[in-house]
Amino acid sequence: MTEITISTRISSELEKELEVYMKTEHLEKSAAVRKLLFEAIQRWREEYAIKLLADGKTTISKAAEIAGMDIWSFIAKIKEAKIQWVKDEIIEHDLEEFK
Repeated sequence: MTEITISTRISSELEKELEVYMKTEHLEKSAAVRKLLFEAIQRWREEYAIKLLADGKTTISKAAEIAGMDIWSFIAKIKEAKIQWVKDEIIEHDLEEFK
């Protein structure tokens, strides 16, 4: 993996929070920022995938792929989020077929 350098400006309050995180996690600054950025992007991917699924814009398998998760772990996330990802019409149709 090729690494690149990025730079950004942060508030002094955010810097203080970062320093607390660095001390707590025993990390130097660049490792702490990398870890936080990775975790934030992963959380965003999961939330984005769940939103796409809830809006009916993707399938469960594609959403799991977008989230970077295996299907079973993603299904657990869906349960945590308490979203309905199967349309009522599909459930009603299946129930009618079952009768």
